[in-house]
Amino acid sequence: MSDLNTAMAERYRNNFLKEVEANVEEGEWVKMCMQCGVCAGSCPLGNAWEHTPQKIFMMIRAGKREAVLSSDSMWMCTSCYNCIARCPRGLPITHIMHGLAHYAKRLGLVPKNQPTQEFSQIFWDNLMKKGRVNELKLGLSLYFKDGFGQGIKNALANKQLGQNMMKAKRMNAMEFFGGHGIKDTSGLQKMIKKAQEIEDAKIQGNS
Repeated sequence: MSDLNTAMAERYRNNFLKEVEANVEEGEWVKMCMQCGVCAGSCPLGNAWEHTPQKIFMMIRAGKREAVLSSDSMWMCTSCYNCIARCPRGLPITHIMHGLAHYAKRLGLVPKNQPTQEFSQIFWDNLMKKGRVNELKLGLSLYFKDGFGQGIKNALANKQLGQNMMKAKRMNAMEFFGGHGIKDTSGLQKMIKKAQEIEDAKIQGNS
């Protein structure tokens, strides 16, 4: 590779790393990863990852922007914190992975039909209506997200779970007609809107 190509490749790598540092929660820690692989070995879903955390960090430093932000690996994290507890350098790996997922979503780069992202969006939409999660409507939204027929099958398959939730008073028929909400829903929505504006301005300023 010529000196010019080397310089251009280095600039590309540095630009994406700086982008992550500026826009992703705890992103400045990415460059501290020493590629030991303890995070992957500690993760209960380690075998299911397309790219384990240390691979994601290596890809960031290599400038593979599209591959990183379109990966579904960030969405696999279950927040068990095994990786943080065992990382020799104490990297906030869980926070970084969630931060990457959030940033990818903001940029519209989430993989299609990503189940974790779909659940997160349905949960968020449910929460924002009244400031509290309506568990009955949340369950119905999840069951029927792939159509009426599949929803019936899902509901029948989880019939026992629904009955147990009703017995434990975690779900009741009144929730279907509205359920409980916070006193100042409009205030919550204004607060979230303002936070969104601040974050949008930050991303635009770093772009």
